Amino acid sequence: MNPPQEQATLAQKAATGTAGTLKLYVGGHWVDSTAKVTGEVRNPATNELLARVPMGGAEDVDRAVQAALKAYPAWRSTPPAIRVRPLFKFRELLEKNFDDIARIVTREHGKTLDESRSSVRRAVDNVEVACGIPSLMQGQSLEDVGTGIDSQYFRQPMGVFAAITPFNFPAMVPMWFLPHAIACGNTFLVKPSERVPLSQMRMFELMHEAGFPEGVVNLVHGAKDAVDGILDHPGIVGVSFVGSSPVAHYVYKRGAEKGKRVQALGGAKNFVLVMPDADMARAASISTESCFGCAGERCLANSVVLAVGDAYEAMRTRLVDEAKKIRVGDGLEPGVSMGPVITAAHREKVLGYIEKGIAEGATLALDGRGFKDPKHPDGYFLGPTIFTDVKPGMVIAEEEIFGPVLCVMKAATFEEAVEIVKRHDLGNASSIFTSSGKYAREYRYRVEPSMLGVNIGVAAPMAYFPFGGAKGSFYGDLKAHGRDSIEFYTDKKVTITRWF
Repeated sequence: MNPPQEQATLAQKAATGTAGTLKLYVGGHWVDSTAKVTGEVRNPATNELLARVPMGGAEDVDRAVQAALKAYPAWRSTPPAIRVRPLFKFRELLEKNFDDIARIVTREHGKTLDESRSSVRRAVDNVEVACGIPSLMQGQSLEDVGTGIDSQYFRQPMGVFAAITPFNFPAMVPMWFLPHAIACGNTFLVKPSERVPLSQMRMFELMHEAGFPEGVVNLVHGAKDAVDGILDHPGIVGVSFVGSSPVAHYVYKRGAEKGKRVQALGGAKNFVLVMPDADMARAASISTESCFGCAGERCLANSVVLAVGDAYEAMRTRLVDEAKKIRVGDGLEPGVSMGPVITAAHREKVLGYIEKGIAEGATLALDGRGFKDPKHPDGYFLGPTIFTDVKPGMVIAEEEIFGPVLCVMKAATFEEAVEIVKRHDLGNASSIFTSSGKYAREYRYRVEPSMLGVNIGVAAPMAYFPFGGAKGSFYGDLKAHGRDSIEFYTDKKVTITRWF
């Protein structure tokens, strides 16, 4: 174990964002990467250089996998009630360092401090659920499946798992996977997004302090080379991924070809359906927060408001009015309700989508392109942007923009609206605003998105329910957290017994 002084130094550097070139966490120790190339981690609000991240590859991955393989036999044979003791300690440390982690998230990602706190809370929720593994991991049995013959099955861990996680929720998403996997008796490897590695660095420092045995949890850095190293490594039995749909498909295909279990959560184009009988004021307020929260960089953002009949005129006016109330700026500043997008390059990508929307004939009802933060002129800011008169088939109506751009569409009837949602290739989440139980039930029954909100803007399942989409938004058959995670991270061993 590293000495306490080293841990304090690492924690302080991660918290202040002056961490130099980041290290890997392998086998219970902070070690240097073998990578020759580094990338930059910058504060999106200020363009401040926070750290350099090594662009590791297969060699770094192999070091971590070897440490995890070495740790696996002893960890697998540790009783579940004992395996969760470091998780309980880790949960206490997360609570103790809650605001510290949230501030790191805001500095590396740009989202507001309140948004960061909410995401850290979701991370803690998953750790709490995993602490119940002695109950969650139990199998089943039946006596007399035949005369004098009994049968039962046990859930058993499988080996080394890995998670490849995105930039938009750097503290939360790795915790959708890691706590459940290690509680089940597996060992684990996390590759965070190279854009936002600092909050995971901090959380791994806390895991170190919590006392996990060496090699049970490991952290590597990098981009595509590290991803391919994970997908190809014969020592890894399964991979959890969150990111865009094209990359999710790539991860699923390449990992499955190597015989791994894979759950790959992809992108989204989420519709919020507003019926004429809805509470328009609440629907507009909640939809605005859903779209523009985290600058639109979340897979549950409702980026298309699909208003039915008379609801269209009421919603398009109210949505613009609500969006104009949003204060854009550095997420660490009080009163700011929307931060920057993640990088300068991503800002240009979102601007390109706005130009496409104009060219396609949609009406630019609110233009955020000209926003400048006088305090931070080098930040990657965009103001809230709203298109009305959006038609199915337009690029802005079909592709995931992943930025603060809201499309407003009209459907003449409920039936037409349902068909628009069903025709889309993606199916992550959706919401309906209505006072009719009939319409709410019909919508839930007929549309494919796997996470559905009724008068709810962000249909984010709690940690004890499964998280994941449908159609092109998800590749695999077992989703993140909830009971699906226990299924994913274990194999069922059936025994049939007869005694003479």
